[in-house]
Amino acid sequence: MSIDPAMSEFGKALFLFLSALFPIVDPLGGSPIFLALTEGYSRDTRRALSRRIAFDSLYLLMGSYLIGSHVLAFFGISLPVVQVSGGFVVTATGWTMLKQPDETERSEVKSSVQTPDPLRRAFYPFTLPLTVGPGSISVAITLGANGAHHGRIDAVAILAALVGSLLLALSIYLCYGFADRVARILGPTATIVFTRLSAFLLLCIGVQIMWNGISGLLASVPAAR
Repeated sequence: MSIDPAMSEFGKALFLFLSALFPIVDPLGGSPIFLALTEGYSRDTRRALSRRIAFDSLYLLMGSYLIGSHVLAFFGISLPVVQVSGGFVVTATGWTMLKQPDETERSEVKSSVQTPDPLRRAFYPFTLPLTVGPGSISVAITLGANGAHHGRIDAVAILAALVGSLLLALSIYLCYGFADRVARILGPTATIVFTRLSAFLLLCIGVQIMWNGISGLLASVPAAR
């Protein structure tokens, strides 16, 4: 039985999109960080926040894929600059979580729960940069630019990117929305240890993103002479 060439192309494009972005977005690894930053939130509020983050991530990924390269070109911003700026934000967030005492963290989160609309934090910092950060945006922009390399609209690639973004958004909602159940299975001590390790990894990821951007900027210096 022969395989439809369009379906084969769609499968390859979908696999490329997911294999490139899923390890960077890493919703499973981000779930303990999300849980730590929403400690004291009710289950319904956390689920609603997870749903909003999933939708925001979908819009951000597709926007980066479709028009990201054009927006950066319009403002004269290069990808290394985005990586340095976003990496700095991620590093600062990871450092704050790593150095924050447990009791202080609980009190600050509880005070944040008193705000009229906890969902206002859905886009920043939960979606950008903690879930879809500069690394994910850079990859999505690169994939979108590669798809339009031949100067034509590739409907199959766009459809694959849309399906891939929907799958990523679903995984984000499931991992974030049910992070409390994972925490109950692990227990309080293991959750604290896992959260601290995740904060340290977040710090390392931020430094790596910054270094990638700095390396890209340094590599462009000889060419500018």
